[in-house]
Amino acid sequence: MARDPVVRLRSGGTRPSGPSAASSNTATVAMGHDRANVARNPGTPLNVDWVEAVRVNRSAVERRAATLTARRSVKKEWQAAWLIKAITCIDLTTLAGDDTPDRVARLCAKARNPLRQDLVEALGLEHMPATGAVCVYPTMVGHAVKALQGTGIPVASVATGFPAGLTPLPLRLEEIRYAVGEGALEIDIVVTRAHVLNQDWPALYDEISAMREACGAAHLKAILATGDLKTLRNVHRASMVAMQAGADFIKTSTGKEDVNATLPVSLVMVRAIRDYLERTGAKVGFKPAGGLKTAKDALAWQILMKEELGNDWLQPDLFRIGASSLLGDIERQIEHFVTGRYSAANRHAVA
Repeated sequence: MARDPVVRLRSGGTRPSGPSAASSNTATVAMGHDRANVARNPGTPLNVDWVEAVRVNRSAVERRAATLTARRSVKKEWQAAWLIKAITCIDLTTLAGDDTPDRVARLCAKARNPLRQDLVEALGLEHMPATGAVCVYPTMVGHAVKALQGTGIPVASVATGFPAGLTPLPLRLEEIRYAVGEGALEIDIVVTRAHVLNQDWPALYDEISAMREACGAAHLKAILATGDLKTLRNVHRASMVAMQAGADFIKTSTGKEDVNATLPVSLVMVRAIRDYLERTGAKVGFKPAGGLKTAKDALAWQILMKEELGNDWLQPDLFRIGASSLLGDIERQIEHFVTGRYSAANRHAVA
């Protein structure tokens, strides 16, 4: 089957089909994943030809995004399995102005035990699944690290003047170093949108490269703030520059823009990941964030990852969902699967 004309770079190639009931069951998908299995993205020298050669067909993107959930259906025990898998890929997040150490501690407790024990036992899981990470502001990193000690759950920190990213570059780099020093293993940076809007690819590349260097061993997630980038072509181009600069993940949004993660934008970004993989052999992760609140959303984005990139991108070392309230709805849907009844949403408060 010929490649559909969503993002035109070169022709040829097919991708795995959607979720298969025959290959999924609740017990197997709930198990953890070795985050060391995927090598870090080493980056490449800036190649503007890779950036500017792409044309994005908006109508084709929207048609493809619309068919993702329409053509695939995941029900009953297979749906429960996919929701458990989604839990392991959540960056459980609190980024509020009134965050406190106690709130962060509660969030970390939920990350350690995202489901009630009776539901874990009813599903036949060997152990409690844990979330992919906990994401907080830099000043909360130390509290999160303490609360998660011994769990293996990494702490991610936003940095670089989140969410606008308009503080001077030296201060943004120092904020990264501070968060890493506090124990953050992942840093979610924000890019200067003006570099994208002005098509100043060397400036964007140099900025992200400096941030990658400041991260040291911590993994870098580049937030593109796609709702501010105006066009899908800009989204693809910014994605490609970020990956060339060494981003280990590319992320849709801060959650603070007027428009955050959408399936069409996410499709363009994962196609950029696919193009980069074909050119370099390096695997880059993807993180949608902002507006993903329901179990249905979790399923939709997992279908996107499986269809476009394959099973490797259903693991937490290559796929994360930035969310807070999403976990509560997933737990509610799992309780419905186990008991046949929907509980009140307030029975599954996150923090």
